[in-house]
Parts: sequence; C-alpha cells; structure tokens
Amino acid sequence: MRQVRVGTRRSELAVTQTEWVMNQMEEKLPDSWELIKETIVTRGDQILNVTLSKVGGKGLFVKEIEQALLDGRIDLAVHSMKDMPGEMSAGLMMGAVSIREDPRDCLISRTGATLDQLPEQAVVGTSSLRRQAQVLAYRPDLQVKPVRGNLNTRWQKLMDGQFDALVLASAGIARMGWQDRVDQYLSEDVMLPAVGQGALAVQCRSDDHEILKILKSVHHEQTAAAIQAERSFLHAFEGGCHLPIAGYATVTDDQIHLRGLVAHPDGKRIIKGELSGSNGEEVGRLLAEELTKQGAGDLLKEVRKGIES
Repeated sequence: MRQVRVGTRRSELAVTQTEWVMNQMEEKLPDSWELIKETIVTRGDQILNVTLSKVGGKGLFVKEIEQALLDGRIDLAVHSMKDMPGEMSAGLMMGAVSIREDPRDCLISRTGATLDQLPEQAVVGTSSLRRQAQVLAYRPDLQVKPVRGNLNTRWQKLMDGQFDALVLASAGIARMGWQDRVDQYLSEDVMLPAVGQGALAVQCRSDDHEILKILKSVHHEQTAAAIQAERSFLHAFEGGCHLPIAGYATVTDDQIHLRGLVAHPDGKRIIKGELSGSNGEEVGRLLAEELTKQGAGDLLKEVRKGIES
C-alpha cells in the first residue's frame, strides 16, 4: 500500500479545502494507494498579534509546507491560491489548479448593515492592505483595523464588539457553509479580488510523475488560464498577498481579460487598468508594465518603505 501524504495548514478552512481535493482524487487513485492528511503549522499561523504586511506576508502560509514537500515528508500540498507567492521554490510545481469558487470578497456585519449602510467611523476588520485600500477608497469615513486568526476567531471578535464588520473571501465562507452570515457580496468594481482568490493550488515535486498524473482529476484548465494571467501580473511587481495588489481575470473562448490594481493602503491613490489577450502570462506582464508607467512601481516602493519602517 502506497501512502500519499497530503499537507495542509491546521485551520478548519484549510482542512475542509484539503478534504475536498482528497475526495476529488480518491476516484482516480490506484487501489494500492491511500491518502493521508498531514497538518502543518506555518509561521503565519503562529504570529497572530502582528499584521501580515509587518511580518513579511510573502509565502507566510506556505514556506513550512513547501519545505515538508522538498524533504519528502509529504507528497503534495493544498494551499489557498491567494497565499501563494509569485515565485515557487525550485523543485516544486503547481500540479493542479482547482475550479474557482466565487472570487469576490464579502462583508459580514454585526447589525446586518452593508458597506453603504455602516455608520461613519464604523470599524471594519481586515489584515489585507488590498482590502483596506479599497474600503477606504469607497468609504474614507470608516476606520479599518487589523484582525488576525482563523474564521472562527474573527467571527468571535466581531460578535464581541471589537469590530462593526469584517471583509472576508466569499470562497472561504462558502467552504465553511457560512453563506447565511453574509450581509453583502462586494462587486469587483468596489473590491477587486486578490490574485488567485477562490481557487486552490495543489503543489507537488516537479519530478513526481505519478502524483502529477493523478492530479489531472483535480485540475481545471479555464481557472488555470485565468490564474496564470493574475500571477504573471503579481510576479511583475515581485508581490505577495501582503501588498495592496489586486488582479482578477476571466476567460471567454480563447480570450483572457485581466483587471489589475495597485493601491496605497490609505485608499487615496489607486492605479488600475485592464487588458485582454490570448496568452495569460503576456497579458499579466503587459498590464503590469502599463500600470508601472502610471506610477505603480513607485507607489509600491513607498508602501514597502512604510511597511519596513
């Protein structure tokens, strides 16, 4: 019996996502194979009293899991795509990209209020500079304060009155079965999603051809094409999920349409654009070049300086 060890973070959401991938794989597994889940604590799970940007969010939730893959302690790993840094460790590859859940962000409030209905100076919780920038761009009268921890912890902080509302990924809420708690799904015009949001990345060693063959049962080509454009855009800025960068692509026939955004966390400066083409990698790179000409590179330098100071 070959035991195939699947690595994941320990949070309830991460485990739920991993079990979904394992269920998809089960149907294609040889009878002599057995899937075993392995939970791994990442640095991002350990440091909960500091915002992601301050502890260097690039790869914060994947480094320990990638190391376990490289060491042979696990055979594949399931990540939220939006946690994946622009560059991957040598010797590893994305063996599959799952079909995308709802990519939008959503608002959950204590009173049932929408983003428009929140009172002035209401406190909105998020540790994402991308979300912070877009909330403040839309409602500069609100306060945005960092909130860390898993979904259950954040929900409890909301109920305890520490926040008036939270902005969260709709996909995670759906996977937890919490749709009835959502007060508003935020349109892409108000809140452009994070690169890869709503999709799962299944990572494995580049030379593990048996695993790669099995992972075809999980892979969704249309989602992968959209993600390629988004990650190319992110990679051009050497960005990670800790920076105020957003990117969302859709695929129609053979055309990829990408919307991208780079912002200052105060929401006062937002540079955005969109581009279409047939090659995802090229579309992402060209859109990044277009936004760089508008000052996105200088804006991100300023943001990084502020984070480091």
